[in-house]
Amino acid sequence: MKGQQLFHSFLPSVTAAVLTTQPAWAGNMKVSGIEIASSPNEVTSTYQDRLTNAADHSSEVALKQTHQCPQENQNSQAALLISSGCVQKNSGIDILAQATVPTEPETVTPTTPAPTNSVVVPDNLSPSPNPLLFPTKAEEVTFQGNQPLSLEQALELAKRNNNDLQVSILQLERSKSALREQQAALFPTLGISGNVTNSRTTSETLQANRQKKVFPNADDAPADTSFTGRAQFNYDLYTSGRRSAAIKEAEERVRVQELDVENRVEDLRLNVARAYYDLQQSDENVRISQSAVQNAQASLRDAQALEQAGVGTRFDVLRSQVNLANSQQELTNALSQQQVSRRRLATFLNISQTVNISAADPVKLAGLWNQTLEESIVLALQNRPELQQNLAQRNISEQQRKQALASLGPQVSLVATYDLLDVFNDGVGVSDGYSVGVQATLNLFDGGAARARAAQAKSNIAIAETQFSEQRNQIRFQVEQAFSSQRSNLENVQTANAALEQARESLRLARLRFQAGVGTQTDVINSENDLTRAEGNRIKAILDYNRALTELQRYVTTRALSK
Repeated sequence: MKGQQLFHSFLPSVTAAVLTTQPAWAGNMKVSGIEIASSPNEVTSTYQDRLTNAADHSSEVALKQTHQCPQENQNSQAALLISSGCVQKNSGIDILAQATVPTEPETVTPTTPAPTNSVVVPDNLSPSPNPLLFPTKAEEVTFQGNQPLSLEQALELAKRNNNDLQVSILQLERSKSALREQQAALFPTLGISGNVTNSRTTSETLQANRQKKVFPNADDAPADTSFTGRAQFNYDLYTSGRRSAAIKEAEERVRVQELDVENRVEDLRLNVARAYYDLQQSDENVRISQSAVQNAQASLRDAQALEQAGVGTRFDVLRSQVNLANSQQELTNALSQQQVSRRRLATFLNISQTVNISAADPVKLAGLWNQTLEESIVLALQNRPELQQNLAQRNISEQQRKQALASLGPQVSLVATYDLLDVFNDGVGVSDGYSVGVQATLNLFDGGAARARAAQAKSNIAIAETQFSEQRNQIRFQVEQAFSSQRSNLENVQTANAALEQARESLRLARLRFQAGVGTQTDVINSENDLTRAEGNRIKAILDYNRALTELQRYVTTRALSK
């Protein structure tokens, strides 16, 4: 009884000690120019930018706010879109208040507000215009600041700067030049040549030397200086279809390259979005790890206070210290992974070497997919550039077959020449001549080489058709996989929201039980771990849904969605 009286008399001071730590979690935090508030519905910075969370209604997708986070009505997407605000809110009697904590104390450069219907990209992110330039000094690769980027800004930067995309565009220009080369065969060729020569024959020199032996004063052998010129005109009148087939082949190659550029753009959008969502997950892992460290510190303070009051044990303090050390290690690993994710995204954007980047968008659902699975499959099959590339490759092989067979047919050309001849100092003017004719050639026997080339092209046609069928099946599988993944992750978001609310309530009760002496420190630690895991699961569910939605958009293509 005496021990109980001692405990009850000490309990208010313990509670007060715990509550004095709450303003550090629930209040405002200011780090390097940014003030982050722990409001459950929004985060406000000193730059007056409002960063909405999943509880806000936006043009993308908002989670509908509720207090119960129901898990019923799984068949309705609207019922599944429950606001994360229901798991972010804190009641007035909660001991634990989750705060939004900055992931890293660093200088943040504010972005310029983007005008309507446009994406403004900060100028300080532009890379060097010289692609052959590389840093030679440490300060040239030292980060001078951090630039938060939205997903739209990241996509715009990737379109401008990505090296793989630039290579594909240059290859397209090369294909267009090759087409112009083949189209030149539609026109005649005209060339001129000229020659000025000074010559003396050996027989004339020999005769002059013989005369000098008889007549020493005889002249040297005469040398003739002459000018010859020629103009030549050639035009292929008939090529048995070789010329038109070569032009069509070049046109199809341009088409293949255009589709390749489109494909690169789609892949780039997917890769950048994935990297951005990975960065968001790394940021959230840092925040969750920081929250776990704060929870572990609070538990350690509780255990130490109870030990000092004589109602706690040294074992509880040691358990809390071990839990805090584990949380700090997880925070260190999360910070390392965050930096890796930032640099991975930077490789796709090809930005300046001296600017680091971070994610500016809050973690929330990126949108809803309104098409059915069947409609999605049809849209993908109608618009995927890979299928069109296979058809274009088939056409290329067909034109190559025609060119091979055309070499067996007659080739008819119009040939005309005009010649000039003038021998200097001969007293005669310039002489000219011309010739006009039609030249025909026919290859009677080539050992079967032309037909062998045609057979190779025919095999390539069959290969392209088979690849088309395989690509069609692969596209359907990709769409089905992404469609199923986004549906399941949409349901997981709802489940994770409810689990997070339950984990928070469980931790609150575990703390109250421990402070009242009816619970153990193990219960508190387990509840803290459950809360950390629940927060991670919720973030993972949202970002996994966004990844699946992005994959589905890529597999159906932006072109199909813009129609």
